Amino acid sequence: MKVLVLTGPESSGKSWLAAEIQTNFGGQLVGEYVRHFIEREQRDTCYADITTIAQGQLAWEDQARAARPELLILDTHLLSNLLWSQALFGDCPSWIEHALLERDYHLHLLLDPVDAPWVDDGQRCQPELAQRLAFYQQCEGWLQRHQQPLRRIQGNWTQRREQTLKTVEHWLNSTQQHTAPGQ
Repeated sequence: MKVLVLTGPESSGKSWLAAEIQTNFGGQLVGEYVRHFIEREQRDTCYADITTIAQGQLAWEDQARAARPELLILDTHLLSNLLWSQALFGDCPSWIEHALLERDYHLHLLLDPVDAPWVDDGQRCQPELAQRLAFYQQCEGWLQRHQQPLRRIQGNWTQRREQTLKTVEHWLNSTQQHTAPGQ
């Protein structure tokens, strides 16, 4: 099973690109639990919700991992929970980073917010590019500190799509060559 994560600031195309990857390469797609949580609860989140949201995200991910798809596409993972908790509440439950580091993620696509206009969907809260760039830099810093494999995706929507599909195709082909039977 190959595990691919899309990460980065809001309104940078994660959900759209995750669906494009699934359309082009198959695999199982896991969405963003916090969106489900907000729709269900019909309110803004608070610090007390962080554990519930992170556990929900992990449950969705674990359910997908149990099915052992050839390709698992994660629209997000606990890094977003960790960084949003810190950004919104100045703190994060300590178990979240530990749980994140315990799991294998084979490639992170880090989406740059530049050239991706912010879209208000009722749940997003960082309309200023400077805010989204800061979040991007926090994602990048965390991934680099923890030696997580990453590729940066940038440009307008067409360029993002092309970069993403080429990156995933190359990654899948190189991964398949390294995991051929008998090797």
